[in-house]
Amino acid sequence: MDDYKNKLGSLADKLKKAPPKTPIQEVLPVKAETIVKEAEAQFNNWIPKTLLKKIKAYSVENEQSLKDINIAALELFLTTKAKLHKTVTNAD
Repeated sequence: MDDYKNKLGSLADKLKKAPPKTPIQEVLPVKAETIVKEAEAQFNNWIPKTLLKKIKAYSVENEQSLKDINIAALELFLTTKAKLHKTVTNAD
């Protein structure tokens, strides 16, 4: 039993004396691509409450922000209006 205690004691002494051998990890910053954002301007308008509720429900279901939905809707509106305008002017 004394031999076991001596071995255990010497193990504890060895652990105390030896420095911990932990690997040193080098931390490097993540290089993200810089995305050029288009300049933004504030846009406020009044819409019916029922339409706002529908837009909010859509944004939650499709995990899109209200801002993204509004931008997509306005761009779609302008492109369809431009196409209609071209067809009307070409028909004349």
